[in-house]
Amino acid sequence: MEAVLSLLIGLLVAVSVYLMLARNFLRFLFGLILLSNAANLVIFTAGRLTEGAPALLRYGEDAPATEIANALPQALVLTAIVIGFGLFAFALVLALQAYRQIGTLDTDQMRLAEPRQPGAEADK
Repeated sequence: MEAVLSLLIGLLVAVSVYLMLARNFLRFLFGLILLSNAANLVIFTAGRLTEGAPALLRYGEDAPATEIANALPQALVLTAIVIGFGLFAFALVLALQAYRQIGTLDTDQMRLAEPRQPGAEADK
């Protein structure tokens, strides 16, 4: 299972880097989401996936002798999902405002909207 997830993580990172290098801000956002999902899978995979019972123990029981799932990586992934969603929501609102004010999501044209620095050469 870890080998399959490792290949999936590599694929997600490769696609996210490809999208983030595009000159469109919306593609950059989709690449950011894919990179966030790849990071979540890395955290989840680092917690050693087991096919054992969940990490639930009844009150007063001792720890089982067999392997159980680790709850810490699952909690970290849930936290990372919430943070990633918040980051995406903020970036999406930022992109919407940029589109409303500038009229494009092309990063080269967005750069032309910056004020010129005194003494700097004109963009070619």
